[in-house]
Amino acid sequence: MTATTPDHGVEAAVHQVAGRARAAATELALATRARKDAALHAMADALVGAGPEVLAANAEDVAAAEAAGTATAIVDRLRLDVSRVAAMAEGLRDVAGLPDPVGEVVRGSTLANGLELRQVRVPFGVIGIIYEARPNVTADAAGICLKAGNAVLLRGSSSALRSNTAIVGVLRRAARDSGLPEDVVQLVPGEGHEPAKALMRARGLVDVLIPRGGAGLIRSVVEESTVPVIETGVGNCHVYVDAEADLEQAVAIVLNAKTQRTSVCNAAESLLVHRDVADEFLPRVVSALQEAGVTVHGDETFAACDGVVPATDEDYGREYLSLDISAAVVPDLGAAVEHIRRYSSGHSDAIVTRSQPAARRFVAAVDSAAVLVNASTRFTDGGEFGFGAEIGISTQKLHARGPMGLPEMTSTKYVVTGDGHVR
Repeated sequence: MTATTPDHGVEAAVHQVAGRARAAATELALATRARKDAALHAMADALVGAGPEVLAANAEDVAAAEAAGTATAIVDRLRLDVSRVAAMAEGLRDVAGLPDPVGEVVRGSTLANGLELRQVRVPFGVIGIIYEARPNVTADAAGICLKAGNAVLLRGSSSALRSNTAIVGVLRRAARDSGLPEDVVQLVPGEGHEPAKALMRARGLVDVLIPRGGAGLIRSVVEESTVPVIETGVGNCHVYVDAEADLEQAVAIVLNAKTQRTSVCNAAESLLVHRDVADEFLPRVVSALQEAGVTVHGDETFAACDGVVPATDEDYGREYLSLDISAAVVPDLGAAVEHIRRYSSGHSDAIVTRSQPAARRFVAAVDSAAVLVNASTRFTDGGEFGFGAEIGISTQKLHARGPMGLPEMTSTKYVVTGDGHVR
């Protein structure tokens, strides 16, 4: 079977669960906030109660991953323990405490002819999520989608199949016991890549797809899907240190952006420095980064510092997700913007400066989902933004951009109310 030849048996199985999700979404759209919140609390309690079952399934996944020689960092993302299960449950309770976006009036007015016009938030209907490794995403995604009135089809990686199966089983039972259709949460059946591809082709049954994972996964979903996709964030994030920067502040921001957590999409991967402060700043920042274990891949000016590795063009376009950073000296702010426009993934880019004109120009010229002034790129996060929950960070420009909270899991429709009006 080639990649271009659908497996009709797999496709039929995926369409079957998608059809059940569509029916569940129709019922869920009528559910009150109280009913949805009660289900979320029941799911949280059920996860804690079923902790031994979930952890036993997860232990099998972890053992299989370790036997296969999977990288330690990936195994750590896969691994669950009592505290991580508790955190998943607490995340569901947190979502229950958030305002319900469904029914929110985005804008409204009374037209000159007396018609009342309202644009209101409504659920998408059925959301498919394709993701890698971390089984905590299973509960997070289910909770966020349910709160926004959507049924969800979850396609995790095969490495977490036992864990995800156990978690989804718990969530489905809790939904049913709360009076909601259990099919508001389902795993996409089957193994290998074909079920995910069938999900990507389920246009008309699935309203939107959200990929969460590495660049390869995201690119595959974006390029191969016939279902609309919200593209989430590969993060080649930049910090630009301007000529008017507070250099002590700049060192702190660069260190936090790069080292506070390296394996996330909002970690800084590239450092740009204005040439007017390079002589003073480069020795300080390189020393600080190296003390933190960071390898600097720099241009000729940076390479004059001990221990700096000469950078290639490929380095400037990389999302390292490790203790590595590319670095270059630029002649001015315009060159910094040009560099960012060439290499940035459009996720998060920051400027460090005391100049308001420089900050305003940077904000206007850099076309990314988040642009930060005198702040670490690590702040691009739904929790840090006060959204309370996040499904991912969108780097596209349609519908949702940046951290996606509950409102981004909805569409809108217009409600027009008249009194016998005819045109």
